[in-house]
Amino acid sequence: MSNWWGHLKTITAHKARVMKYCFRVGLYRQGLLHDLSKYGPKEFLVGAKYYQGNRSPNEAERLERGYSSAWLHHKGRNKHHLEYWTDYAPELNYRMGGMEMPARYVAEMFCDRVAASQTYLKDKYTDASPWAYYERSRDHYLLHPNTRALLEKLLAMLRDQGEEAALDYIRREVLGKRATPRSPSR
Repeated sequence: MSNWWGHLKTITAHKARVMKYCFRVGLYRQGLLHDLSKYGPKEFLVGAKYYQGNRSPNEAERLERGYSSAWLHHKGRNKHHLEYWTDYAPELNYRMGGMEMPARYVAEMFCDRVAASQTYLKDKYTDASPWAYYERSRDHYLLHPNTRALLEKLLAMLRDQGEEAALDYIRREVLGKRATPRSPSR
């Protein structure tokens, strides 16, 4: 049975969280455009059909059909997913490999992972949750070494130093943006 309302609330809450984090690091356009393909029929209808509320509906579709049509559509249109950046790699004798992601998409991927962990874990979320999720799958990710190093650095920084330190580092050091102006205290 389809749960379109639950799915709509979940993807919208997730998008709002990603937007908040993207804005905090200075990625305004990416924050606004993040995951818009989830609202189109190819992804939304499948997501509503397989909605569970505590994990991605793509996994349930994958278990039933052997693949996820919504995920195949999504990853090919959203540059913040590492799977978007896989190709035949000349340096790997043309085996599939991860291409280096531009820093702004690694930053958006970080924001996405934090928001997804918060969305699905709810009150069980800690700053270590995105690292734990990444660590469970890291051995099979096709990531360029530079992309892997940056993503792991950011996730470890979040885990060890907290959200504020990680976001400030992304804004200043990864994206080269100035600090956000603070309003004067009254």
